[in-house]
Amino acid sequence: MVLGIILTILLLNFGLDRILSWLNLRHQQPQLPDELAGDLDASQYAKAYQYHQVNHRFDLFRSSISMGVMLCLLVSGAFGWLDEQLRTITEDPIWLPLLFFGVLFVVSDIMTIPFQWYRTFTIETRFGFNKTTPRTFWMDKIKGYVLTILIGGIVLTTLLALIQSLGPNFWLWFWLFISVFMFGVNLFYTSLLLPIFNKLTPLEGGPLRNAIEDYSEEVSFPLDNIFVMDGSRRSSKANAFFSGLGRRKKVVLFDTLIEKHGEAELVAVLAHEVGHYKKRHIQQGLALGIMQTGLMLFLLSLLLFMPELSAALGSGSGEAVIHLNLIAFGLLYSPISLVISLLMNVFSRKNEFEADAFAANTYQAGPLKQALVKLHGDSLSNLTPHPWYVFFHYSHPPLLQRLAALGKSETL
Repeated sequence: MVLGIILTILLLNFGLDRILSWLNLRHQQPQLPDELAGDLDASQYAKAYQYHQVNHRFDLFRSSISMGVMLCLLVSGAFGWLDEQLRTITEDPIWLPLLFFGVLFVVSDIMTIPFQWYRTFTIETRFGFNKTTPRTFWMDKIKGYVLTILIGGIVLTTLLALIQSLGPNFWLWFWLFISVFMFGVNLFYTSLLLPIFNKLTPLEGGPLRNAIEDYSEEVSFPLDNIFVMDGSRRSSKANAFFSGLGRRKKVVLFDTLIEKHGEAELVAVLAHEVGHYKKRHIQQGLALGIMQTGLMLFLLSLLLFMPELSAALGSGSGEAVIHLNLIAFGLLYSPISLVISLLMNVFSRKNEFEADAFAANTYQAGPLKQALVKLHGDSLSNLTPHPWYVFFHYSHPPLLQRLAALGKSETL
């Protein structure tokens, strides 16, 4: 019964995702939209059209393989078999789940490496994005493994220890722990985690730094420092963000962003990010994330000790196996996760419109529009996505909607 529900959820999710992807592909217009004539090169738009065609075929192949593997694992009871094999090594209630998830992580990552390699060194290279060298690719892998072992190990060990000591009441204390953890990641991401993968260099003095500091002072944005990140080490795509939850904020600009955009456009992009701060979007998003985590943990506490979940994944012990039930819960929770992600996307798209409006009101709409067109054009974004695909997957509004909203702000 439980296995049947899990398989049904998986197949429905897969079918929904493939239908949305097909609709999105069919909806993409092969000709440059009239609204962007003169702002975007037709040959660049044609390249974007081809880019999404190629990615659609690749994602269809990759997701089909992934779904096939997962179905085989579930139907064959492979998760239960792995649990039995690892019990010959240890039955410690902490070390057994750690070893179980460690094996799954390594096997899963080994299976995904060929797809990551092909996307990076074939597709992204073919369309002029990739700047990653094989050495950087493997170094990122090694660093990712180390962080997963350290951070993931601490989080998972804490969860398992609380489950063993508190039983179903574990969820409240782990919710407190993970909330503090999420707050710490937001607070120290730029200073501790980001430098592990990228080099951050203070922006040199000059007209751009002066313009950013002048705007920050004008809108009372508590700017601590401005950094340039070597995003070009991996990709030609550009971005910008700020971090920090306290009174002092760090702004990070990709070197590719500075290379491709003028001073007014860069300040406009910063103004958009400042808009998120002024509208308290970061704090709201963090609070919603904590609430979502609390709901998930509460529901987990209701199902975690059910032997039926373990049996559905191939256990023959007749008892609840915590690590098997964690996997089963993750699969059963996916419909709820989908609904929450839809609501979060609606919230996020609203926030993006508000941040755009803030930038237009406190700086200028024109430079922001130019920056958005360049960013979407240079990254070969799909400029005519299907509305249903946007509803399910987009955390940002499509470009044409953002330009239309900015156009209205210019007339006010």
